[in-house]
Amino acid sequence: TNRLIPHAAAFRKDALKWDWQINVQKTEDVNAYCMPGGKIMVYTGLIEKLNATDAELAAVVGYEVAHALREHTRERVSRLYAQQIGLGVLAALSGASDTAVELAGQVTTVTFTLPHSREQEAEADRIGLELMARAGYDPEAVVSLWQKMDKSNSSKTPAFLSTHPASIDREQELKRAIPKVQPLYQAAEKP
Repeated sequence: TNRLIPHAAAFRKDALKWDWQINVQKTEDVNAYCMPGGKIMVYTGLIEKLNATDAELAAVVGYEVAHALREHTRERVSRLYAQQIGLGVLAALSGASDTAVELAGQVTTVTFTLPHSREQEAEADRIGLELMARAGYDPEAVVSLWQKMDKSNSSKTPAFLSTHPASIDREQELKRAIPKVQPLYQAAEKP
């Protein structure tokens, strides 16, 4: 994290003033997140179950930091709030039943919210890849990370119902992006 954070300025200069904190929670869950303002949480399951290398951890943390840099959480909450207001107004004007409003909410989610969430995930993937390369971590590690993540994922939710792209799709997109960040990795100071 200490190697990644200085490079956040390439995306947001004000991020260097955030109160960055890294925390580790002991749990078997394979997960991590970064809250707005730089509060990072990494679960031990991510490290232990995947046997993650430093470069693979840098890929995960870079990706999570990217969400905070782009304020994806705030944007998602704003969209959901607007969706709920819109559905409420529509229901009041049309006299729709609770069941009809619930169905409209599900259609709205699948049609508008989930695809937008996947766009945010792809953006975070690209920014995280660049952050790790700038910090001197081999960007090729992102491929092995997603291969490990795909093997560890017991839930096979269809991509159109998920907020995240399928691991194999993610892996392919990131493979295509690696050549773009290789010069940054080559120029980076290595530990």
